[in-house]
Amino acid sequence: MARILLADDDEATRDLVKRALETDGHVVSLTQDGTEAFEALAAQPFDLLVSDVHMPGLDGVDLARRAIAAAPQLKLLLMSGFAEELERARALKSPHLATILKPFTLDQVRSAVRGLLA
Repeated sequence: MARILLADDDEATRDLVKRALETDGHVVSLTQDGTEAFEALAAQPFDLLVSDVHMPGLDGVDLARRAIAAAPQLKLLLMSGFAEELERARALKSPHLATILKPFTLDQVRSAVRGLLA
């Protein structure tokens, strides 16, 4: 069981991913943008950050960059419907980073999370 922070500005995606991860026994906290997610990361420890890349304000790549600087051991899963945004994410070169292209199945998200936490 891991403590997961999920950041996505789309409520339907947040709810679906949250339910899928809770099915695997994880504790999932929700935020709706990068700024709120970074504040949550500063307030308490998490094992994994799952974030959309395209969000208003602080986007997922900038959030990941700040999260890596603050907690290099934090595992990150970045999601996007745009391949070029995932290329920006991969440029972060963290050994604890995975990306997933939308649309995805819930099994793909669960598998990516399992892989990061293994």
